[in-house]
Amino acid sequence: MAFSLRPAPWIAGYQPASLPRDAVAGVTLAAYAIPVSLAYATLAGLPPQHGVYCYLVGGLAYALFGTSRQLAIGPTSAISMLVGASIAGMATDAAGQAVAIAALVALQAAVVCFAAWALRLSSLVNFISETVLTGFKAGAALTIAMTQLPKLFGVAGGGEGFFERASTLVAQLPQTNATVLGFGLAAIALLVAGERFLPSRPVALAVVAASIVLLTFTPLASSGFRTVGILPEGLPALAWPSRSADVFEGVETLAVACFLLAYMEGVSAARAIARRHGDAIDPRRELLALGAANLAASAFQGYPVAGGLSQSSVNDKAGARSPLALVFASIAIALCLAFLTGLLKNLPDVVLAAIVLVAVKGLFDVRALRTILALDRTEFAIAMFALIGVLFLGILKGGLLAAIVSMLMLVRAAAHPHVARLGRVPGTRRYSDADRHPDNETLPGALAVRTEASILYFNADHVRERVLDLLSGSDGVRALVLDLSSSPHVDIAGARMIADLARDLAARGITTRIVDARASVRERLRLVAGWNLGEIDRRLSLDDVVSAGGDAPVSTPRE
Repeated sequence: MAFSLRPAPWIAGYQPASLPRDAVAGVTLAAYAIPVSLAYATLAGLPPQHGVYCYLVGGLAYALFGTSRQLAIGPTSAISMLVGASIAGMATDAAGQAVAIAALVALQAAVVCFAAWALRLSSLVNFISETVLTGFKAGAALTIAMTQLPKLFGVAGGGEGFFERASTLVAQLPQTNATVLGFGLAAIALLVAGERFLPSRPVALAVVAASIVLLTFTPLASSGFRTVGILPEGLPALAWPSRSADVFEGVETLAVACFLLAYMEGVSAARAIARRHGDAIDPRRELLALGAANLAASAFQGYPVAGGLSQSSVNDKAGARSPLALVFASIAIALCLAFLTGLLKNLPDVVLAAIVLVAVKGLFDVRALRTILALDRTEFAIAMFALIGVLFLGILKGGLLAAIVSMLMLVRAAAHPHVARLGRVPGTRRYSDADRHPDNETLPGALAVRTEASILYFNADHVRERVLDLLSGSDGVRALVLDLSSSPHVDIAGARMIADLARDLAARGITTRIVDARASVRERLRLVAGWNLGEIDRRLSLDDVVSAGGDAPVSTPRE
């Protein structure tokens, strides 16, 4: 996709016939976003209206630079929990200071986005293993759910961390408010039914409206319900976060964590929806759009935002054809903030908890975990490690731990590449892994091996040891044939290892031949290994050497 800094490139090709669908989708998205953002803001430890501010301005900024036609931008459950758990220990003034710190985190997350865009780091998301991410999301879902369960049971809750909160909740269960619990379970049932039978309808808004009516006009209000209270009327003022909040330790780390989580969530959601429509997105420009959205959220008293799959699916199923739907959503939200905030004062906290609980159930993907378990028990153990890490360490430290585990998995895989012992496919002149295909024919007088990765300084010793192990298990070998067709790069250390191996084997009467190496690899081996490897010819194939019994002409090795 050609890259341009021109804002809103989708406008040039916009079809007027799409306008009614975008308008309907925008209003539908707003109806979904208002109750959800109120719930997520409380999860972030902020006054409820600040979640709505995120949707109000985040979508407008994304519409200027984003490349997805249906991605919806706003607060997400995982980021809200991450922010809430992290700033709780930073802010001494529970309201004003928390808002300032959260806005500063959004600002710094925007700076990280812009830096990643400038440095072309859009491939960063590919370094986080899907296995680890699945475990992290499951742990985040359990952690978030544990913060909301006290509201569902109508008890005070308390404690730090998953296990302390769980212990406190169990101790308070005898104090359960049965009316609040029944109300919350009914709300959950309606929300789940709405997801299943009315997926493109603002069911959450209907549940919110019904709960307000019930608490306003029935005696339920005297049954121990806690409510949102009166929200400030009007649009948020432009107010950049004070740099004085930067003195709090951990703000920068939190901003980087929010950036990573937001980019992974946003790009994953954008790609999933783009595939449905045969579209394409530009991952690099998504960094710019995410930075703009977070910059806008910071400027208008919000906190870090991302593109979430749930809100984007609502936007998509409601008929969105372009980012103009986000503009209509912002207009609808602005009208509600200007004229309708007074209607929310009797909204019960238990309904917001129900909304969060239903939203986060999608993070705990049981089907994905079962698939991982069926395919690879080791990867399943890694997913469980990420899950348990989040439960014990919290979302921020657990998320960072999950990212480190992903990196370690990459390093381990690169440091221990598979070195295959090759055999001839019966009846052909082709060769494949003999351990995977026991019916392959053995190669008389020769051992052919293929390293299925580049040979670099950190894996050269592993390759050497593996080759020697294979030689020790083979009898009558006169020639070692190194098939480098799957090794696109061999660095200096790798070339020296091959040269030393060839010299040592020559002393044992075993010649070493190189076949199917790429031009750059052949050139490096000639420069580094010299005569130890004899002639390295691009026309020489594995079958040529094997057919000759490894006795093709080889120059005298040098010490």
